[in-house]
Amino acid sequence: MNLKKWLMGTTVALFTMTSLVACSSNSATNQATPAAKVEEDKSPIKIQYWHAHDDDQTKALNDAIQAFNTKYPWITVEPIFQGDYDTLQKKLMAAVAAKEVPAVTNIEVSALPQFADAGVLAELDPYIKRDKVDTKDFSQGMLKAYSFKDKQYALPLIVSTSVFVYNKTMFEKEGVTPPQKWDEIEAFAKKLSKKEGNEVSRYAFSVPGWSTWYYDPWITNAGGSILTEDKKKSAMDQPDSMKFLKNFKEWKDKGYMHIGYGKGASDTMRQMFFDGKIGMVEHTSALIKWYIEKAKFEIGVSFIPGDKKRISHMGGASIAVMEGAQQKQKDAAWKFVEFMTSAERNIKWADGTGYLPTRKSVVTSEEGKAYFTKYPQYKAVIDNFDNVVGGLQHPGYGEFSSAYKDALGKVVLENADPEAELKEAAKKMNDILKDF
Repeated sequence: MNLKKWLMGTTVALFTMTSLVACSSNSATNQATPAAKVEEDKSPIKIQYWHAHDDDQTKALNDAIQAFNTKYPWITVEPIFQGDYDTLQKKLMAAVAAKEVPAVTNIEVSALPQFADAGVLAELDPYIKRDKVDTKDFSQGMLKAYSFKDKQYALPLIVSTSVFVYNKTMFEKEGVTPPQKWDEIEAFAKKLSKKEGNEVSRYAFSVPGWSTWYYDPWITNAGGSILTEDKKKSAMDQPDSMKFLKNFKEWKDKGYMHIGYGKGASDTMRQMFFDGKIGMVEHTSALIKWYIEKAKFEIGVSFIPGDKKRISHMGGASIAVMEGAQQKQKDAAWKFVEFMTSAERNIKWADGTGYLPTRKSVVTSEEGKAYFTKYPQYKAVIDNFDNVVGGLQHPGYGEFSSAYKDALGKVVLENADPEAELKEAAKKMNDILKDF
């Protein structure tokens, strides 16, 4: 759905191309530019933080809010769990239409273009400039993922990427190492996989098919692209873009590769890995610690292999200020955003949540060195820090990506021809793109 058109279609909100015109009874106050630093107003203020942090992250969140309150005792942050990212985004849309928005919120990485394009997020550049925030200290790929049309609308907070988690004990026994390039996959998989007749007793590796986030980098790494350069049409029918699925089918047919698709696919993939039926699984880096704790064998982590390129896409969510909040609320929300994403909190947040650090300076800090000594598996990501980038930025991504997700499903479930399915997917995508 085109969020901007949806909001324009309501009677409670009207938008220009770049800013929210009416989101409260005092739009002039809402749109005020952050003032230069003067005598700070320290009168008590309360702001809501709408978030998607699950139970495992509650302690880290509460610790961070307590530390923030110590530094800014006049600002009370009320954290409100709003469910998963999809649920949170739907609630935000309803809040904008009702002109009752929180001051600060999580925005999932692929949804940022949609919300920024609709004008419901406050631009952070004036705050960044005023307070001299060192944006060069962030992983540049992570930072760019939360900009839109050269403006910064959020900062990275809940950061993960897809990695290969592998059974290091098995790999050492079999004398194999994770492939770093596509042309190493054949020899690696041939040695590690086990097949008797048509029955595969052990797959070398598995790639999730339930989310395009996991295989979008495979498209890019092959030199392909999801959309044309002008982002007006699908490019999934082009040779380099189809390369990933052709390879997936070939590796699947040879018994090298498992592709998780359909209901319960994630649980099935994980159990097969723990049972030794898959040697290596592509999964989110947010679960590295979970794998280490659950496995009865040693866990290793490898960055996903590259072909013409070698990147991995960023997952998770940012922390952003809502444009529709009152200016004093936005000023307080910015302090919270700056604090939560600061270098001083970075390792504490990563250790408490399992997410990735976002600041370059913490990697070589004493605190960072201790953390990476404790969890050496993260080295695979840190060694590729600037190769963790945002995915395709387009307000319609959530809608048109389902077309090539369905294409992969037909290859997995019906043994369909990859080229024919991706050409059909491109047609469906172009029909959807007309609305944007």
